[in-house]
Amino acid sequence: MTPAPPHLVWDWNGTLLNDLSLVVSATNVVFASLGGPTVTPEEHRVRFRRPIAEYYAEVLGQAVDDDEFGRLDKIFHDAYRTGLTTCELAADARAAMAAWPGSQSLLSMWFHEELVPTVHTYGLTGHFARVDGLRATVGGGRKAESLQLHLAELGVDGAAVVLIGDSIDDADAALAVGGRAVLYTGGFTDPARLRASGHPVADSLTDAVALAREISSADR
Repeated sequence: MTPAPPHLVWDWNGTLLNDLSLVVSATNVVFASLGGPTVTPEEHRVRFRRPIAEYYAEVLGQAVDDDEFGRLDKIFHDAYRTGLTTCELAADARAAMAAWPGSQSLLSMWFHEELVPTVHTYGLTGHFARVDGLRATVGGGRKAESLQLHLAELGVDGAAVVLIGDSIDDADAALAVGGRAVLYTGGFTDPARLRASGHPVADSLTDAVALAREISSADR
């Protein structure tokens, strides 16, 4: 009997959802609130990382403690929400999801109570065995623990997982559960940084799925 393909976990922001311009705009609202600089999309992709408080501190040139980050995170999300209706899915998101032969789920570090109805609005809910977002009141942390919880709820072994995302943090999360990652250059991270990570990298989501299928075939 041919074994089933592994489980595919999708990232949302910067991967299935093409929201880079909105994220950069909302980030600049945060920086402006403290008299900081304006970053371009290119600068954001080079410098962005998690924990986001470290990224903010680097750009602002000052420490950002938990209380301050909580305030800045609210500023960010208030600005983000105002532009969300302008965002579209990545051009080949639907085709990429359709190209995967196995089960799929969605894990985002965006707030769960906002993520779920948004995914439904795009007509994607039926594609996923599970949709999980952040259940905390403040975001900005790393993804590994959330991925562990997500897979536990699914009853999926981490070694049977490929994650497609747009950040080094996505790859770190996949490695933390014993899985694999394919990184997508169309999101929040500079492509050169992704390629330097040593993980498989794709310039489109359909190519990312093709790489994920190659990985799964090689592992079986």
